[in-house]
Amino acid sequence: MPIPDLSAELAPQLAVELGLKPDEYEKVVDILGRTPTITELYMYSLMWSEHCSYKHSKKTLGLFPTTGAHVLQGPGENAGVIGVGDGWAVAFKMESHNHPSAIEPYQGAATGVGGIIRDIFTMGARPIASLNSLRFGTLDNPRQRYLFEGAVAGIGGYGNCLGVPTVGGEVYFEEAYEGNCLINAMAVGLMREEKLTRAVAAGPGNLVVLIGSTTGRDGIGGASTLASQEFDERAEDKRPSVQVGDPFEEKLLIEACLELLDKSLLVGLGDLGAAGLTSSASEMASRGGVGLDIDVTMIPAREEAMKPFEYMVSESQERMLAVVTPENLEAVHEVCGRWGLRSTVIGEVTDTGRFVVREGENVVADMPAATLAHDAPVYNPAKERPAYLDEVQAFDPGTLEHPATQEQLGDTLLRVLASPNVCSRHWIWEQYDHQVMLNTVVVPGSDAAVLRIGDTGRGEVTGRGIAVSTDCNGRYCYLDPYTGAQIAFAEAARNVACSGGRAAAITDCLNFGNPEKPEVFWTFYESVRGLSDACTAFGVPVISGNVSFYNESFGQPIYPTPTVGLVGILEDVSRHCTMDFKHEGDAVVLLGRTTHELGGSEYLKVEHDLVAGRPPKVELVSERLLCELLVTAIGTGIVRSAHDCSEGGLGVALAECCIAGGVGAAVDLGDTLPGVAALFSESQGRAVITVAADHFEALKMLAATHATPCTKIGTVGGDRLRVEGMLDIPLAELREAYLPTLERLVHGER
Repeated sequence: MPIPDLSAELAPQLAVELGLKPDEYEKVVDILGRTPTITELYMYSLMWSEHCSYKHSKKTLGLFPTTGAHVLQGPGENAGVIGVGDGWAVAFKMESHNHPSAIEPYQGAATGVGGIIRDIFTMGARPIASLNSLRFGTLDNPRQRYLFEGAVAGIGGYGNCLGVPTVGGEVYFEEAYEGNCLINAMAVGLMREEKLTRAVAAGPGNLVVLIGSTTGRDGIGGASTLASQEFDERAEDKRPSVQVGDPFEEKLLIEACLELLDKSLLVGLGDLGAAGLTSSASEMASRGGVGLDIDVTMIPAREEAMKPFEYMVSESQERMLAVVTPENLEAVHEVCGRWGLRSTVIGEVTDTGRFVVREGENVVADMPAATLAHDAPVYNPAKERPAYLDEVQAFDPGTLEHPATQEQLGDTLLRVLASPNVCSRHWIWEQYDHQVMLNTVVVPGSDAAVLRIGDTGRGEVTGRGIAVSTDCNGRYCYLDPYTGAQIAFAEAARNVACSGGRAAAITDCLNFGNPEKPEVFWTFYESVRGLSDACTAFGVPVISGNVSFYNESFGQPIYPTPTVGLVGILEDVSRHCTMDFKHEGDAVVLLGRTTHELGGSEYLKVEHDLVAGRPPKVELVSERLLCELLVTAIGTGIVRSAHDCSEGGLGVALAECCIAGGVGAAVDLGDTLPGVAALFSESQGRAVITVAADHFEALKMLAATHATPCTKIGTVGGDRLRVEGMLDIPLAELREAYLPTLERLVHGER
């Protein structure tokens, strides 16, 4: 039996302080049949926190489709895995590190990158790419500039040192994220299908080995005190809960663990992320139906006089947990030693099904292992449609006075191009190494990153590729969470299709406020329902992801932000495409149809300082046909550039293509729509492409077979963007509005 160290009077008080609800504490008592120890309370409070147990979201997540032709591993492991052809597989996942980054942006973002990369190589895959999705308040606020600069530096600092390229991402600046920034990190890894590894403990008598860094008090309680609570004015006091990363140690971990897996020296391998050793060990034990016996005095410590519960819930970074047979132990020590890593036996696998924690001879925790990982309460929160939706959705942008003259429309386009949510992100991605490992085919700045499949180090290049994009417009989701989530998926699919990739699977990071508030949970449920319906319509499964709740400050939730990370497959990576106009005389073609949809648009925010109206409609069948048309047309080789229409509408899409290619265009959009709608409507299901003039008829015939409108709207050429009857702007002015804005705003300039 454990040594009693808490009285029946003090234990419930500590439980509440650690985040357990009174009835959850009573459930722990029922499981144990006695008063829990301090160590047990810490372990249950972390594993039953929202971040680890998904107790408010689990039922709703059941709406997602999770199987498909490419799926090798769906939700439930450290990352999802899909087959991409020729025996190759790709592992990928996205997770949040929002609250730590709001306290200490550099380390919060850096350890977010480190954590998601460990999820990837835990599966047996070599990390080949990192992406991100970021949200901050407006950059006129010095605090927001500090958070933004620190997070970007943390992502770059960790990824660059690690040698994993950061190849894509997105960032938005909205008042709704003022008190709670979002840092969503995604990683992608490559492996042979037969190397797929799962975090499962098995074989009573096998040894539990801790590999990597020492254990300290950094990050203690991160999953409960940061990721499962709202922020308040004392957020700075939580700085000790933020983990500190060491990318050099992680690089050694990657190489050592992949070598151990390649040599079949491990029974199982798990990452010590949220909830530290408790999470990794209990999940591995419960998956294998076994028990574990761990002695904390065997764990290498970086601080003195650490208590047992501190060892068990510390979130010190760059640590992995392995299960090793006794006969392989010496070989494991040899590999780890050669890579300069500690490898320490801290316990063994048992056949009891119990998780026992000792401090030398004293038992400090003894519980059924599966109850930590699987017996957390599952809630069915109340849902209530937020009252604000009636007002914002009733707003009609047509009641406003809009620019109409050529001069007014031109000035408006320049202002939209210079808005923080549209302007060039080169200031960000130029801080990242995006070409290390030599797999990057399309670098940041186009619609999606493109990576070749194969081991360039061994000369195993397949000719295949993947395209990856992260997308979500929280403004749309605020105005209509169901439609907004579908747009997040549709835009990710279009971005990948514009690069030549056919959507295969997604990961997600679902960022919302407090789920115990009915209005917030309604937005979560509707977002999941919308995303699920979009995935089903495309036949694209959700194979991994993360829910991040309690993203609030001072009682106000962030915009609902269901971020989508989508991976598409290119059968021939040489047939990829980019957004830049390339050849004078090429035909500029609009795929899809523009309608009068200014609700939630960037134009409405820039010109009228409004976030209102209904977001654009989504026709999922049309979206899928458009994506299939893009992939097919790009595969034939006739498409010279492709760019999807999203924030800022057709005017911004045309300007971005001109700026990227260093060449202008002459365009005629007709007179069926007012200039402001023709240029700035954010109608979905559209893309701007170019083909050689003599290939337009072939493209039009192909578009007809995909039931997609295909209209020649202009010609590439010259040194200005001219839209007949609407605007005429030199390329130099477009560049000046678009390229330097973000850097100026970061430095506090207007």
